[in-house]
Amino acid sequence: MKKATYFTGTFYLQNRQFDLKDEIVNRDDCQFGAYLLKKKFYEIGIDLSTQDINQVSESEFIIYNEFAGVNNIIPDRNNYLLIFESEVIRPDNWNIENHRYFKKIFTWHDDFVDNKRYIKINFSVKVPERLNFDLSEKTGLCTMIVANKFVKHPLELYSERRRAIEWFENNHPEDFDLFGFGWDRHLFTGYWRRLNKIKFLCRFFRPRYKTYKGAIKSKREILRRYKFSICYENAKDIPGYITEKIFDCFFAGCVPIYFGAPNITRHIPSKTFIDRRNFNTYDELYSYIKNMSEAEYVNYLDAIRDFVMSDKIYPFSAECFAETIVREIVKQV
Repeated sequence: MKKATYFTGTFYLQNRQFDLKDEIVNRDDCQFGAYLLKKKFYEIGIDLSTQDINQVSESEFIIYNEFAGVNNIIPDRNNYLLIFESEVIRPDNWNIENHRYFKKIFTWHDDFVDNKRYIKINFSVKVPERLNFDLSEKTGLCTMIVANKFVKHPLELYSERRRAIEWFENNHPEDFDLFGFGWDRHLFTGYWRRLNKIKFLCRFFRPRYKTYKGAIKSKREILRRYKFSICYENAKDIPGYITEKIFDCFFAGCVPIYFGAPNITRHIPSKTFIDRRNFNTYDELYSYIKNMSEAEYVNYLDAIRDFVMSDKIYPFSAECFAETIVREIVKQV
């Protein structure tokens, strides 16, 4: 059995990256793509494990999950890079100078993909075999499930999420519920960021969101209770940047209100989601979802079902993710 390294963050060592039984790591099947990648390599005689198990020096090739810093990369090896985070979170991922260490770069970014050195992958999902949309479960109008974060960048959408939350808080709190980690504490930014370590201060200055319902274990269990979800990516106007967020909504039978990739309809049918860009204000958006007829709502669910159950979703599947990476690496090893 040949060895290969999956170079990842310390949180995922001891092959935790591939452990489907770990409910923290694999919430809502988010690690199924990584698990399948390891499985498919194993089927052709290659053991892919994290760097604490398979040392870089002993490996046929190394797959880096995000750019790991120059000091962690050995030049002139069979190095491959998986880019998931956008420039908003990881600007080092998108420094072209950093790409010189890798034979191939796998990314969702449509402006980079040439299918030669830059290979197209997406944030992958475990596509369900069947969908069960039960309208009787939907007791709420709209929700948002997201952690409380902030980044200073012209393309960030964290502040837009806050604008949505504040609009519902001030206008229609009865039709909106907020879930996610960190909304019960203040988030210090900039020079004061170091104060985030002082729990007392974070609690004392915390925002009082009356719509906040706490952190959760499963997004889909919550989403199925609502007709709509505010589904904003971490960043806007980056071609191809489509994460798992919209699929969490799809699989739960919750219609996403989407904002993020400018070319979203190139990859996902427009009838499956509500495009936030089509509304000038939150008043307009609220009026649209509040007054939507049941027939129109069911049309959205039907379009979602048609898409998820068709071959069109394959590029976002864990199978496509794993098969693409294995195929491209095996060509060169």
